[in-house]
Amino acid sequence: MVYLATFFWGWLVGSLLLGFAMGWIAVVHRGQGVSQRIARLLAVLVAALIGAALGRIVPGRPGYWLDLGLIMFALYLVGCSAGSWLRDRVLSGHAKGAGISDDRGQLT
Repeated sequence: MVYLATFFWGWLVGSLLLGFAMGWIAVVHRGQGVSQRIARLLAVLVAALIGAALGRIVPGRPGYWLDLGLIMFALYLVGCSAGSWLRDRVLSGHAKGAGISDDRGQLT
């Protein structure tokens, strides 16, 4: 893992920044979410991939790429969370000061 972090640090930072940007944008775009069934299937898939990585089931180069992909995915999700949280904090503070109402017509 340390080798992945030192060798691919640029890609890891890139996935974190891309996640931050997507988290910032996601607050603006109020698109349709995935259904609960699809969300559960995706959660099971991610859990199976994490289990395969921890159990070292996938040997060699494919296992190496699996580890790298999971690390990049985790950093992307952290960036998404940070970006959406920060955008919410910045805009909610701005809306209170300007007296801007939200979608329901209430002052935020």
